[in-house]
Amino acid sequence: MRVAIVTGDARVYYTATKVLKEYGIPFLSLRVGERIPFDVEVVLTGEKDRVDFPVKVIVHDEDFIDELLAKLGGRERFNKVFIAIDPGERPGLSVVADGRVVEVHRLKSPRDIEVVVDLLEKYPGARIKIGHGARRHRTMMLKALGRLLGYDYPVVLVNEAGTTPKAGNVESPGVLDIVASINIGLRPGREVTIGELLEVKEPTKREIEDIKRRSRELSGNITIPSRLAREVALGNLTLEEAIEIHRRRSR
Repeated sequence: MRVAIVTGDARVYYTATKVLKEYGIPFLSLRVGERIPFDVEVVLTGEKDRVDFPVKVIVHDEDFIDELLAKLGGRERFNKVFIAIDPGERPGLSVVADGRVVEVHRLKSPRDIEVVVDLLEKYPGARIKIGHGARRHRTMMLKALGRLLGYDYPVVLVNEAGTTPKAGNVESPGVLDIVASINIGLRPGREVTIGELLEVKEPTKREIEDIKRRSRELSGNITIPSRLAREVALGNLTLEEAIEIHRRRSR
């Protein structure tokens, strides 16, 4: 057996056995303190278990499988990991490790950066790639990331032209955002800091008018003023927030 589960935590044991069975990985079950056979390569255990073994994977949830597979493959970590983002109202996100996709997500909004931060912790050394399009949404996300990671944090800016495929019989629009993020993760780009990307130019009159038009479409009857439309264009407010601010001020 290359894998042993050594834990006194029933939840950890249940999670580990469930995932290992799904992946068809044989395992040995041991109590904490029992002798671990010489042919075991990796021990799965809980955070509170005191297990003395050189190669361990702590089981918090089912995502432990990525780290386990990497260790069984003879590597502590993937060589190159990119957290790739297709910016938009609901950004698509993928994790591309050594040229293959290991997980995907669809974020709730450009400010939904908790997933990104969790992935940076999960994949030490991972780098962020972000598409150059959807400037307003990209700016909003970068501001949120900059506040947390620092404005000198490096990211890779990727020309995303052609990354979104033509839609055939696709039921969910989120699928296209995720596919675009995968293509961004596989493309080269240029390294810049978050601060460099946030040197946003003043929005054009056409951009302002387009945001005002979209405010009418979204709300049904509210046209936000140019000042609020500018804040939306600069990424300081979402369109929904700008509409709500205008609604409150108009009461």
